[in-house]
Amino acid sequence: MRAPGNKKNKPDAWWKSLGPGLITGAADDDPSGIATYSQAGAQFGYAVGWTLLFTYPLMVGIQLASARIGRVTGEGLEENFAKLFQARWLVTLLVSLLVVANVINLGADLGAMGDVATMVAGGNKALWTLAFGTLSLLLQVFIPYRRYVSVLKWLTLSLLAYVGVVCVVDVDWLAVLHGILLPSLHWSKDYVTSIVAICGTTISPYLFFWQAAQEVEDIGRVVRDQPLLVAPQQARKQLRRLKIDTWVGMGFSNLIALFMIIATAATLHTHGSTHIETAAQAAAALAPVAGKSAYLLFAFGIIGTGMLALPVLAGSAAYAVAAQFRWRRSLELPADKAKPFYAIISIAMLIGLALSLAHVNPMRALYWAAVINAVISVPIMVAVMLVASSQVLMGKLTLGLKWRMLGWAATVAMGLATLAMFASMLM
Repeated sequence: MRAPGNKKNKPDAWWKSLGPGLITGAADDDPSGIATYSQAGAQFGYAVGWTLLFTYPLMVGIQLASARIGRVTGEGLEENFAKLFQARWLVTLLVSLLVVANVINLGADLGAMGDVATMVAGGNKALWTLAFGTLSLLLQVFIPYRRYVSVLKWLTLSLLAYVGVVCVVDVDWLAVLHGILLPSLHWSKDYVTSIVAICGTTISPYLFFWQAAQEVEDIGRVVRDQPLLVAPQQARKQLRRLKIDTWVGMGFSNLIALFMIIATAATLHTHGSTHIETAAQAAAALAPVAGKSAYLLFAFGIIGTGMLALPVLAGSAAYAVAAQFRWRRSLELPADKAKPFYAIISIAMLIGLALSLAHVNPMRALYWAAVINAVISVPIMVAVMLVASSQVLMGKLTLGLKWRMLGWAATVAMGLATLAMFASMLM
């Protein structure tokens, strides 16, 4: 006989099973990503919708490999890379480039949040930017991970603002389906740059490090959980959870990105506003063509996703650097027990704030962040796949054949996207 309350508890059990994958996927749609998707939708309309259908399984493949490494070994990517490669200088170089790209993204995201808050509520952009950066830093330092993770989960709901935007504007759904299923591809500098930018902002190295690190955090947070190398009896349940979490999280990420493209295609592109440089400009441009409700929803989404992305950007950098020096690292630890780890988070946030307040051109900053990510993404993805396939590091829990094929497909796709980016620079 079924115990009373089981049916009632099912939704809670489903929600609780979503964690690192959901948060990682949602954090991918940060203000910088919103700017990229908005630019693509405004410039090319529905014709770039196919990219999100293309990147979804590839994103799942590489993120699942990263998550599996963390859950099986109980260590993050950097520690496993150090075991895999004898050349420590190579790992140090990749981590250094990751940190630079993350800090630039932090600055761009904070700047976008400050711009939007000023447009909506008035006041001084610098004060808004400082307020967002300070609030995010305080939450990371003073709230234990087991409580902070629930805050991040709720922040993922801010992405539904873009579903709301689509609901209040007039969308040509036949054109949407045509753009997704029967796209018209063409070779031009602007089109290639847009496609590469979408791939680069969707499949980003900091997401690999973050999801692996959060699986390690969850092992420490849940008393009964252990690395699967130590407790192989937990493998069936945990690996099934990883798949659900990653498929749902990356699906949510790509679906919301598609809604961003649809929203700007249905409004800005249709009305001839094809040149959008920032997420804030996209929000402002929506007001006269789609009404105040669409404008406010779009703006709210930028601030909400920014608050979600800031700790992921700063945290993934801190995990990688702290692992490099073998420092204690965990968002679950109080600040006085992991001072270097929290110092890295603080320094990353402060440099990001400085960049955002120094009037650095946000699109120029994002351009260089994209270049750095393109340079490091392929070697990092190769390293992830080698670790996930290594019996020495993963024991009998190496990545299965179909998942290896998907992960390597993502790696090849990013390699081709990187080559296309550099080729487009010469056009």
